[in-house]
Amino acid sequence: AVPRCSRAPVATAEISLAALGVLCVCRGNICRSPVAARLLVQALGPSVVVSSAGTHALFGASIAAPMVPLLTAASAEPGGFRARQLVPALARGADLVLGLTRDHRADTVEVWPALVRRSFTLKELARLLRSVDPGQLPAEADPGERLRAAIPLAAARRGQMVPASEDDIADPYGQPEPVYTAAFREIADAVHQIAAVVAHPVRR
Repeated sequence: AVPRCSRAPVATAEISLAALGVLCVCRGNICRSPVAARLLVQALGPSVVVSSAGTHALFGASIAAPMVPLLTAASAEPGGFRARQLVPALARGADLVLGLTRDHRADTVEVWPALVRRSFTLKELARLLRSVDPGQLPAEADPGERLRAAIPLAAARRGQMVPASEDDIADPYGQPEPVYTAAFREIADAVHQIAAVVAHPVRR
């Protein structure tokens, strides 16, 4: 069986068999991508199955210590995590890839080229979704199905909008704590923007 994105252990709700699989990718898989994954789980719930991996993962490592209190303060679970390497099976099992930089997105597409129209940077997807009319998404669907419907709409806008040089989130690894805090805030802001579109159906 092809491995699917594994959800962080933060809720006991049963996961739908049709849940959208999201893979967050950064370099070491201990700072940016696990934070993005845990915040997405917290924001979107059990209809989205989120995991993370690294292009040069510090295999088996926990989430970087400076990120732990930031996740806790955001009501997201920091525990039960071990870093893992991006491999073709993980990429193949994803419905959506969110790189933390453009290089991470490119590296994932290189691993599994079929993902090219289903891969974005986290900030790129947030930016593109701001131009999507929520009325184009299924009103009564759960966040996972709304996000699934939003992916091709966002991909279509990629050619219509000027790419933003700010789509990358810098690696805080080994930097002072304020750098971790700044990266966390960028990630949290992008997750909030995505959730604002897909987690709040428009009533018709």
